[in-house]
Amino acid sequence: MVNLVAAQRPLLHALMKMAGIVPHTVEIQAGTIMNIWVPSETIIKKPKKSNKTTSPTAAADDGDTKTTKPSKPVVVLVHGFAAEGIVTWQFQVGALTKKYSVYVPDLLFFGGSITDNPDRSPTFQAECLAKGLRKLGIERCTLVGFSYGGMVAFKMAEMYPDLVEAVVISGSILAMTDSISSSTLEGLGFSSSSELLLPTSVDGCKALLKVAAHKKLWFPDRLHRDFLEVMFNNRKERGELLEGLVVSTKDTTIPNFPQKIHLLWGENDQIFNLELAQNMKEQLGDNATFQGIKKAGHLVHLERPCLYNKCLKEFLATLHADEAKK
Repeated sequence: MVNLVAAQRPLLHALMKMAGIVPHTVEIQAGTIMNIWVPSETIIKKPKKSNKTTSPTAAADDGDTKTTKPSKPVVVLVHGFAAEGIVTWQFQVGALTKKYSVYVPDLLFFGGSITDNPDRSPTFQAECLAKGLRKLGIERCTLVGFSYGGMVAFKMAEMYPDLVEAVVISGSILAMTDSISSSTLEGLGFSSSSELLLPTSVDGCKALLKVAAHKKLWFPDRLHRDFLEVMFNNRKERGELLEGLVVSTKDTTIPNFPQKIHLLWGENDQIFNLELAQNMKEQLGDNATFQGIKKAGHLVHLERPCLYNKCLKEFLATLHADEAKK
């Protein structure tokens, strides 16, 4: 039987290419590769060798590509834990590509990205993403991070202020402390992060959707089963990512971010609620701003994409006033 979720992938890939981004593999280091959707205008195909000799190296060179520096301000969309990049940001890419060079990475163990390095921390994800972006010729960028991707974005902004000029965060926190983790899971009625974020059954998938979305969304059981088959691969490694996410409350400090940070939130977020977001804004200081979107939960960018895109573009325009006037 055809997997309905998998069957939609070619259509989604085609829509992304129509919007102006294409997949590109970047070797971060030996044993670590990241798939990053990049602006199609930055891709340059190497010319095919004209000699007629057939050799393994000649065959390998055919179709090889390299990239050039982006010509517009760079926006990097960093996905959450339940789906890869373009699935998470499918409604945002087309809204941004006219004025911005949009990059959509798949974090390690999502999409086509993988590593043999045992490090499962957000710090390692941030290091790899920064290296990948630099290899693509990016010197400055704005990060838009959702949920797990928001924690990676915060870490990357802390570590690479020369690379990250601003950050937009939705449904995320600075770090998953043990106290926040336990109180959040207890409030939602789950025993562990894996139970919530790595469901193994249709009921588990429904439970995740119920807490992630404000609106009551109904899908047939078959669609949930197909989603489980396609979106929750690399289970062992993803479980390790969740374990590597939790840090001790007593060991955490609030970084002094030089960047502008915009918190763009679903006001009905059940996972990281409004009070948590507003407290974080106070902790971040004067460089942080907050904007709530009504009738939206954790999946604010999917539930209310038009309003989310409007708010996002308004913030980006304040960073790039000259480009916005063109």
